[in-house]
Amino acid sequence: MAVLTVSRPNHLTAAPFVPQTRSLAQLREAAKNCEGCELFRHATQTVIGEGPKHARIVFVGEQPGDQEDKAGKPFVGPAGRLLDKALLAAGVTREDVYVTNAVKHFKFTLRGKKRLHSKPSAREVTACKPWLVAELLAIKPALVVCLGATAAQAMMGSYFKLLRDRGRVLTAPTGERCLSTYHPSAILRAMAFDGSEKMWDDFVADVKIAAEWVKTSS
Repeated sequence: MAVLTVSRPNHLTAAPFVPQTRSLAQLREAAKNCEGCELFRHATQTVIGEGPKHARIVFVGEQPGDQEDKAGKPFVGPAGRLLDKALLAAGVTREDVYVTNAVKHFKFTLRGKKRLHSKPSAREVTACKPWLVAELLAIKPALVVCLGATAAQAMMGSYFKLLRDRGRVLTAPTGERCLSTYHPSAILRAMAFDGSEKMWDDFVADVKIAAEWVKTSS
C-alpha cells in the first residue's frame, strides 16, 4: 500500500499541511498533523479556530495559551472570558463570531512546573499564516478584528503600529477589512498591575465599533 508523504520545503511553513478546501471541518482535521514549524514538538495539540462558517466577524489573537493548548479550543481561559464580556457589552455573543489565532501552537517556557507564554517569532507567525488564510477564505468575514500587535502585524504587515492605528477599520494588503485592538491578556495584565480600567474601556469601545461597522456594512 502506498504511503502518503509530505515533502517539506527548506523554510518554515505550514503550507504543505493546509488542504485546498473551504471546509472548516476538513481544515480542523488536517491541522492536527501540522508540523510546519518547531512549535508542534512541545505543544499538546494544534488549536485551530472555532465558530460559525458564515461569521461576519473573525477575531484573531496571537496564539493559544496554556488552557487552550490543553483543551484544544481557542479563548477558553481568562482572556477568553474577558473577550466574552466585551462581546456581550457590544451586543454580540461568542456564537456570532469566529475566534482563532495567528499561531496555532502554544509557545512557552518552563518555569518549574508552569508553562509561561513566550511570544512567537516573526518567522513562526509567517510559517503559520497559511492556516489563517485558509480560515478566512472559508469564512469570508466582513471584518477581521486583530487582538494585539502580533495578530495585527500578521494581517496588516510589520509597518502596522497598534497604538497608532488601534480602533480604525483599515484594509489589509490581502484585501480584508481589519480593525485592531488590545489583546485581552494585555488588559488583564494592566488591570492587575495598577487597577486601571482604561484599556478595558477602550477595548469595549473598539468591539462596539466593529459590531456597528459590520451592521451598517451589511
